[in-house]
Amino acid sequence: MRTLSIMRTVLAGLALLCFNEYSWSGTNIIVGKDASTDGSTLCTYSADSYYLYGELCFYPNSSYSKYTQSDVYGWDTHKYQGKVDQVATTYAVLGNINEHQVCITESTFGGRKELIDTTGILDYGNLIHITLQRSQTAQEAIQVMTNLVEKYGYCSSGETFSIADPNEVWIMEMIGKGPDVKGAVWVALRIPDNCICVHSNHSRITTFPLNDRLNCRYSRDVISFAKEKGYFDGRNKDFSFSDAYDPMSFNARRFCDARVWTIYKNIAKDTYNYIDYILGKSDERLPLWIRPDNNVSLLQLKNLMRDHFENSPLSLANDPGAEPYGAEYRYEPRTWEVNGKTYFNESPIAGPKNAFSFVAQMRNWLPDKLGGVLWFGVDDATFTVYVPIYCGTTEVPKCFRKGNGGLLHFSWDAAYWVFNWVSSMAYSKYKYIAPDIKKVQADFEQKLEDNLEVVEIAAQSLYKKSPDYAIRFLTEYSESQATLMMEQWKKLGEFLMVKYTDGNIKRERNGRFIHNGWDVPEDIEMPGYSDKFYKDIIEATGDKYEMKEKDK
Repeated sequence: MRTLSIMRTVLAGLALLCFNEYSWSGTNIIVGKDASTDGSTLCTYSADSYYLYGELCFYPNSSYSKYTQSDVYGWDTHKYQGKVDQVATTYAVLGNINEHQVCITESTFGGRKELIDTTGILDYGNLIHITLQRSQTAQEAIQVMTNLVEKYGYCSSGETFSIADPNEVWIMEMIGKGPDVKGAVWVALRIPDNCICVHSNHSRITTFPLNDRLNCRYSRDVISFAKEKGYFDGRNKDFSFSDAYDPMSFNARRFCDARVWTIYKNIAKDTYNYIDYILGKSDERLPLWIRPDNNVSLLQLKNLMRDHFENSPLSLANDPGAEPYGAEYRYEPRTWEVNGKTYFNESPIAGPKNAFSFVAQMRNWLPDKLGGVLWFGVDDATFTVYVPIYCGTTEVPKCFRKGNGGLLHFSWDAAYWVFNWVSSMAYSKYKYIAPDIKKVQADFEQKLEDNLEVVEIAAQSLYKKSPDYAIRFLTEYSESQATLMMEQWKKLGEFLMVKYTDGNIKRERNGRFIHNGWDVPEDIEMPGYSDKFYKDIIEATGDKYEMKEKDK
């Protein structure tokens, strides 16, 4: 216990040293171990929906007697859906990663609506979490998932899954067979270790090797079923899963593959040219995976999850919709009508629609419970802070726990609500407030990464003495960093409220407001609006607001 006491002292010292100042979609990036800077496999995820609450679930490992069954509830609806047979032993699961560093994420592509099995028991969400409780490797997870839907039915629409462990990463696509038909058709491909794959709400697997068991697996009827339904009538070797089960559309290119493209263009310059495909000028589809120009880092992935199509024709910052304060987001709905014509807003990776997101890191040179880290953040990825939570943790930090607040219940103890409060201030005056938030965000996240080497050296030392001590230490570490983050973000929100109240800006230097010595602010700035915004007003109103008489 003396060792634990020393470790707590280390944590307290780090806290004082490093945090003494202010202080319906989804996008997945899958990184092979030879494509990352440190040899880890990586997997990102954004859960995008205004009906999702930003929280982190936890299932402890358990043992069950023979013939035990467990109730299954809809992942999104919370409605009772049926029962599944339990296995003798289940593994602990933290969000989308388990204690063996197996990570599974998803993006919904929908596909052919007639293939939804409305009587199936398993949907995409509970399929993921039941599988994580039963799998020690990515390949085992594929087998578990496909066996489960074969036995219990699959009631979601088409889905793309990222499936990763510390040694390999896979992409799998699955869709049901229609009402009252159990099972699903599916294809799974291993992503080369030196490559990166991205998927974002549109089926990405086209043709695939039919005789490469090491790198490709598929349901025995994936092609014959498509022929039976009239989705495909060619030679087997020409079969494309995406074209058969999720045909291309304008929505798929612009709202889904555009997010894939923006990631690719940032890590491999040659892929910028696929902008013609995104804009509908070419039918040459994006490659399923690419080799990056340079290996990608953890920090790069965090920032890629904050992408708004910067430096591209799809940028949101350069049209009237950005006025008057340079907003890089658009509120829903995604499409809208004027004079009988339908228009749309671009759909970037980051924005108000994010309920939570994370970067999962899996490392094969460490014990599993130390090697897997879920860098977890809530609300808009643009402004979130990714906190490291180890896959061996035994408790979720309080601010991320289920039942702490809710979509209809504000709570100062819930990270989801504190971050929504701060980001909502940014939306009101984006070009002014966003930089203030991003400065604190970058500083906090950099310190978290800088601290990690010291923390993990201590954890490994503890692990040699007692794995339980190491896990307790890392659980406490994650809780302490989440607590510091909450304190910092509340202070940041209070600071922003004072600085930008009533549409004006109070001058400050290094977080301290400038005043006249009697607590009265000096030279309050009244920035008004952008020149473009003023010109738009004049164009719409003519001389209505022109000053026609000079002051006498």
